[in-house]
Amino acid sequence: MSSTIQILIAMIVYMAAVILIGVLYAKRANKNSEAYFLGGRSLGPWVTAMSAEASDMSGWLLMGLPGVAYWCGLADAAWTAIGLAVGTYLNWLIISKRLRRYSLQANNSITLPEFFSNRFREKKKHIMFLAAAFILVFFTVYASSCLVTCGKLFSTLFGTSYQLMLIVGAVFVLLYTILGGFLAESASDFMQAIVMVVALSIIVIIGTVKVGGIGTVIENARAIPGFLDFFGMASPVVENGQQVLSETGAPVFGEAAKYGLLTVCSAMAWGLGYFGMPQVLLRFMAIRKEDELKRSRRIAMIWVVISLAVAVFIGIIGRQLFPATHLSTSSAENIFITMSESFLPPIIAGFVMAGILAATISSSDSYLLIAASAFSKNIFQGICKKSASDKQVMIVSRITLLVLALIGVVIALDENSVIFEIVSFAWAGFGATFGPLMLFSLFWKRINKPGAIAGMVSGAAMVFFWKLVLKSMGGIFGIYELLPAFIFSSVCIVIVSLLTKAPSKEIEGDFEAVRSGTIAE
Repeated sequence: MSSTIQILIAMIVYMAAVILIGVLYAKRANKNSEAYFLGGRSLGPWVTAMSAEASDMSGWLLMGLPGVAYWCGLADAAWTAIGLAVGTYLNWLIISKRLRRYSLQANNSITLPEFFSNRFREKKKHIMFLAAAFILVFFTVYASSCLVTCGKLFSTLFGTSYQLMLIVGAVFVLLYTILGGFLAESASDFMQAIVMVVALSIIVIIGTVKVGGIGTVIENARAIPGFLDFFGMASPVVENGQQVLSETGAPVFGEAAKYGLLTVCSAMAWGLGYFGMPQVLLRFMAIRKEDELKRSRRIAMIWVVISLAVAVFIGIIGRQLFPATHLSTSSAENIFITMSESFLPPIIAGFVMAGILAATISSSDSYLLIAASAFSKNIFQGICKKSASDKQVMIVSRITLLVLALIGVVIALDENSVIFEIVSFAWAGFGATFGPLMLFSLFWKRINKPGAIAGMVSGAAMVFFWKLVLKSMGGIFGIYELLPAFIFSSVCIVIVSLLTKAPSKEIEGDFEAVRSGTIAE
């Protein structure tokens, strides 16, 4: 039996297990819209923690982050990972309990747009519409990054058309998401979180042994200028998008680039994104008991620290084991696949690389489901047809899933797409649009509806403006767009809220009830 067939069999077994989970949860998930979109607030602490992180990390953890480390060394990948770890901790510590409590107080809200709308007791659903629209835009981009991962994985493994494999991956994810809803998604994400961390750990251990141990890894990495520096960065010499090779076939690097304090802040700004990330925030709302969030936080942090550290280290080791195999930023994201195929028996490699599929599925189903709920529950039922039945909402959500998947495929058609870049833009969009609004909604009584709208619109607009207009100017404008957009959104919320009418007594009463913990479960 050929190695390709063995890998394929292993991945089919894995995919069958994922589908089985969807079948098992299908009846419970389709009971009503609350069960389908939020699982009836029944998640335990382990599933809450692991599904939140698995849906958050996506395929970029196994492909994007190692690719960054492979291409330019430790600094960019490590500071990004540190920012994400800090952001994860603060999100669980600061946001989780208050949001779980407030979502109940806000008329038992089951989606993020619904929470913001109910938080401000709005009669005309302006906040709900805007929040749902932004979710549709950014999650469609986010889902496309997952489909790029599917296309790269299968086309690399089986030597087939990237576009064909992209469509196959999209069909599988779509069918699975339609079948099981939030409960199936969360249960499978729990399994996939385990697969992801095991897959990363196996490859990094074997890779370290192949190189000759930790000491050899460090010694070899230091031979590349800036590759192992925290305040420097390797500079591959590139011509026509490909890294130049020397006469001996070795990749050519220039002098180390500087990695100053501003760049460090830019990379760590990734952590700000967590405060506005719907797929994580929904897990806070869905846990069965508020008191279980502390245990979830500990579980989540252990998983995140191990996974991020190992992913970065894979890129460092991969550059030493396969120095001239991947000569572009896009190709560098395949280093995990290359190492898996090279070091493991085919059947084991198939299960390990199922970790990539796990990461992709765990994220794309979350993104598509949340985006579908934003349209069907918040725009269709919340604004367009308030008398719509649960059955009609479910039908519209499935149609929305299909449309979003098709748009995601179109965005992902370019096989030279860089997963990390796509994710970074969508991450900034969510972080700046919803992050400041979430923090102020939970902790500042004076925020009002005009301030909330100003915060969302200004945050989203600044992400686009900084990314598309200012960033190309370099210098201070070269920082990650999330940082200036997050600050700008926060300033707009405060200024507009203070210049407009104070919230009503009812809104302030909700806030005080949540702060004092006097609400009823």
